[in-house]
Amino acid sequence: MERKEIGNKIRKMREQRGWAQHKLAIESGVSPSYIRDLEKGLKCPTVEFLDAICFAFGITLADFFTEKREETLIDRVSSLTEKQKHLLNEFLNSL
Repeated sequence: MERKEIGNKIRKMREQRGWAQHKLAIESGVSPSYIRDLEKGLKCPTVEFLDAICFAFGITLADFFTEKREETLIDRVSSLTEKQKHLLNEFLNSL
């Protein structure tokens, strides 16, 4: 996978969660400028940094490089409407 593809995948996964680059930077422990450069394809992440980004997304490195990965719980919840999220939260609180 080329650096541009890696950057596009990071951007896509970040946007699917509704995260700004700054949020991903905080969650993964890297600088916002590094996230920006990765997404533009200007830099190629080290395994250590990519692992931190994957951890923030709730996936493994293997998941990141697997083309047809199963949808994670975070993916499923992030795709819910606000009303659905509220109902899910109420349900979980009732348990």
